[in-house]
Amino acid sequence: MPLFIGITMETEIELKLFVSPEFSSHLLRKISESKILQQSSRMLGNVYFDTPEQILRQHDIGLRIRRYDDVYVQTLKTAGRVVAGLHQRPEYNAETNSTVPDLTLHPVDAWPESVDVADIQQQLQPLFSTDFERQQWLVAMPDGSQIELAFDQGHVSANGQTTPICEVELELISGQTDVLFTLARELCTEGGMRLGNLSKAARGYRLAAGYEGDDVKALTFVNVEPEDSVETVFVNTLEHALGHWHYHEQIFAECHDLAALSELKNALSLIRQAFVVFGGVIPRRASALIRQELQWLEGELQWLNEASNIVAIQAEKGSLLKKLNARKPLLQQLDARFEALPTASDMLQLLQSARYCGLLLDLSRWILSRGWQPFLDDKMRNKLADNIKPFSDSALSRSWEELQDVFPSSRELNRIDYFDQQPRLLRNLMSGMCFAELYDEGKRSYFRMPWQDLLQGIEDLHQLDVVRSLVALQDDEEDQAQIEKWLSRKEESLIHAMDQTRQMGGELTPYWS
Repeated sequence: MPLFIGITMETEIELKLFVSPEFSSHLLRKISESKILQQSSRMLGNVYFDTPEQILRQHDIGLRIRRYDDVYVQTLKTAGRVVAGLHQRPEYNAETNSTVPDLTLHPVDAWPESVDVADIQQQLQPLFSTDFERQQWLVAMPDGSQIELAFDQGHVSANGQTTPICEVELELISGQTDVLFTLARELCTEGGMRLGNLSKAARGYRLAAGYEGDDVKALTFVNVEPEDSVETVFVNTLEHALGHWHYHEQIFAECHDLAALSELKNALSLIRQAFVVFGGVIPRRASALIRQELQWLEGELQWLNEASNIVAIQAEKGSLLKKLNARKPLLQQLDARFEALPTASDMLQLLQSARYCGLLLDLSRWILSRGWQPFLDDKMRNKLADNIKPFSDSALSRSWEELQDVFPSSRELNRIDYFDQQPRLLRNLMSGMCFAELYDEGKRSYFRMPWQDLLQGIEDLHQLDVVRSLVALQDDEEDQAQIEKWLSRKEESLIHAMDQTRQMGGELTPYWS
C-alpha cells in the first residue's frame, strides 16, 4: 500500500496556449517586464492510468501519478468546463510513495455515483506518459492577483509513438479569472500562439487510441431547455458556437482540411447572428469591438466560398463538366484559380496571429465575465431573466416575416436576386439554430427543409457562376458557345426547381406557431 502523506482539493482554472519552440525568447522578454515572485525549472514525468475499456475517460476523469525530484503526487481530475482554451476542472492531489495508483487516497464524493471505484482499482493499467521540462514563474499582476505561468517542452508517449509538447499554461493562484486573459493578451502581442482546448491527457488518450484525426462535424442546434432564461440561451449559443469553432480550428491546424475551416466560418456566422437575434436585450455598444473583429475575421475567410465552389465542381474528376468539350482546360483553369487562393500556410499564420488570438481571448473573457452586464438597465435585466419561449417565438416570427418579404411567392427571381438574398436566408436559418430544440423535431425539420434546399440551390448557382467566369478564357468560339448554352440550360432548370421550393416553403405553417 502506498503511504498517504497529504491531500488537497482545488478547482484548477487555467488558460492553455499552444506555441512554437521559438516562442520562448518572446516569453522570456515579456516575463522580464513582469513582477516575478518565484521561479523554478524542473523535469516532470507523468503516467496516466485507466481501465482497458477507459471507464475514467468515459466520465471525463483523468488519473495520473506525477514524479518530480523524489516526490510522487497522485492527481484525480474530474469533469469540468472548457471555453476557448480556459480550463476549469476540480482537481484532487495526494502525495504518495508508490508508482501504483490507490483510489482510496481521494475522497468518496470526488467520484460520480455511477462509478464502481473498487472495480476500477482492480482494472487500472498504465495508458500513456508525458515527460517535459517545466519552466515556471509566479507572476504578480498589478491588481494584486497571482498567476502561475508555466512553459512546458517535452513529449507525450504511447504505444511506442510520441507527439511533442510545447505550450504555455497560465493558472490562476489568486484573484479573478479576468487577469488570466489580461496576461494572455500581453503575451500574444507578437503572435505565434493559439488557444489550446486539448490537454496533455487528451493528446495522450488520442495517441494511445491510434488517433488519425477528428471528423469534421456540421454545426448542430444549440442545447436549449424550456425553463432557460433569455440570458442563459444567449450564453449557451455563444459557447456552443465557440466550441464548434475551436474544435475545427484544431482539425485544420493538424491536417489543413478545408472543410474544417468552412465549419469554423459557420460557427463565426452563428456568433454574429446571435448578436443580431439578441440585439434587443444586449446593447450594441456592449459588443461593438468584438463585432468589429468578428466582421474582420469573416472577411479574412470570405475566399472559402470560392474555394468550396471550385472543390465541388472538381468532385469526381469534374463529372459536372463531363458533357463539355472544354472540360479538360476548364479543370486546369479551376486548378489555377484554386492555387491563387490563400494557402494552408497563410491560414495557419492567421490562426497564430496576434489579432486572431486577441479576438478569441476577448470574446471568451466577454462571455465568462458577462461583459454586457455593465451596459444594462433594470428593464433589460428583467428581459434577460425572462423565460426563453416567448422571446424565441417573437424572434422567429420577425425572422419569418423578413424572409417572406425578400422571397415573396408572387415574384419571379433570377440568379442575381437569389445571390442578393442568400445572406438573409442564411441568417434566418442561423436564427433557428439558437432555439430549434424548444420545438417539435418533426415539424421543425419539415419547415426548415425547403429553405435549406433553397440555400443549397443558391450554392449550386454560385458553382455555375464560377464556370461562367471562365468562358472568355476558352480559345475556341464553339467551346464558348457550348458552355454558354450548357450554363443557360442548367441555370434555367435549377431556378425552376428553386422557385417551386420557395413556393412550397412559403405555404408551410411555422413550427413555432
